Amino acid sequence: MARWAFCVAVFLCFACSAPSPLPDMQAGETGRVTRVIDGDAIVLDTGLSVRLVSILAPAMYPRDGAPEPYAGESARVLEDLTLGRRVQLFYPGLTRDRYDRALAHVVTIDGAGPKLWLNQAMIVRGAARVRLYPSTAARGQDLLALEAAARETREGLWRERAYAVQDAATLAPETDGFVLVSATLGPARPLAPNQPFPPACFRTLAESDLIVSVRRAAASTCGLDVGTRVLIRGWVSEGEIDLTHPWHVEILSEN
Repeated sequence: MARWAFCVAVFLCFACSAPSPLPDMQAGETGRVTRVIDGDAIVLDTGLSVRLVSILAPAMYPRDGAPEPYAGESARVLEDLTLGRRVQLFYPGLTRDRYDRALAHVVTIDGAGPKLWLNQAMIVRGAARVRLYPSTAARGQDLLALEAAARETREGLWRERAYAVQDAATLAPETDGFVLVSATLGPARPLAPNQPFPPACFRTLAESDLIVSVRRAAASTCGLDVGTRVLIRGWVSEGEIDLTHPWHVEILSEN
């Protein structure tokens, strides 16, 4: 009888437990946040370094040594939300990067404050931008919609000139880094023969020297009509913008 009662109690405990806040992802490690590196990276008391996936916050410690605009404010937002709190990781796909950091969505799980999906919270507060990779892009469309709302109301970093959406036609040739650009698509540019690891295609942009290098995961962009107005997000370097995911292209209008 006692054994039966114990089994019932265990069953009821699991049946009444709170559902996973991110049921489409694999639940991972838990721990207490002991350090915030910048607005998209934390360290747990277990020693695990965590990169919050699908968001990109201004870097506190970029390679050139100077913090990016709004980096301090972004880090303080994440500190206010997490420092000392217990969290759980949720994995949408790939779990580790080449630096052995966990690649995760992070949710607070203690009673020290409101329950928060931190990747989402940083976007809503304008403390980070959306940046997606095919291996970890789950919930990316949700985050993009929230970013658009934050951009519309100029939350956080969206008040900074450095993060304004730029017109591809007037983009400075020396631009380097992750940007959002509005543009009109031009025709595809032929791929060079025998090019190692070629992209799916190159797309030109009207009235701009910037070339869109379309990764194979974003190959649907290759078929968009010439003259389509788009908002593109990606890393710009040496006159090319690297398009890693189809959700990084928002169609503004079509002719």
